[in-house]
Amino acid sequence: MQRIGLTGGIAAGKSVAAARLAELGAVVIDYDLLSREAVAIGTAGLEEVVAAFGPGVLAADGGLDRPALGRIVFADAAARTRLNHIVHPIVHRLAAEREAAAAAADPDAVVVHDIPLLAESGRDDSFHLVVAVLAGVELRVDRLVQGRGLSEADARDRIDAQVGDDARTAVADVLLDGNGSPDGLREQVDGLWVRLLEERDEERA
Repeated sequence: MQRIGLTGGIAAGKSVAAARLAELGAVVIDYDLLSREAVAIGTAGLEEVVAAFGPGVLAADGGLDRPALGRIVFADAAARTRLNHIVHPIVHRLAAEREAAAAAADPDAVVVHDIPLLAESGRDDSFHLVVAVLAGVELRVDRLVQGRGLSEADARDRIDAQVGDDARTAVADVLLDGNGSPDGLREQVDGLWVRLLEERDEERA
């Protein structure tokens, strides 16, 4: 099994890269999805979040009001750290379960851990290869405003809440350019996939 860490700043193109890797045959473990699962209705994770941040972070249906929580944590580093201490251990457990299932199904699987905060986590040395998707800040702001409907202030808060690309570059073995078109990024991923398969074949030889 090959364990790949995939990271990138918000709106840099990481989701495009992850989707292409899945199309090519990788097992992608999406930490954003796991973080939602960690605080789903009825979970201990949600109970802890409400205890930490108050009932104002609940939606009418009893689920997490993610925009309300986002307004708190993206503007307050201490609040963000508190949230991470609740959610991250649950996410890591869920990810380990997904990886174990993938390895049991196929010992030769390429398992991609799609982790937005990989550079911040200090876990980069736990992967065979770390891949970072990079794109300019102003382009990412525009993508968040035009594509996701955020205000410019909210977009910049979310970008500023993450480390910069220098930190991602420092932990990465492979850099992908997310400044261009989605098709251009997919072509870069295709080249990476060929490299991964070649390395796997070399290990078998």
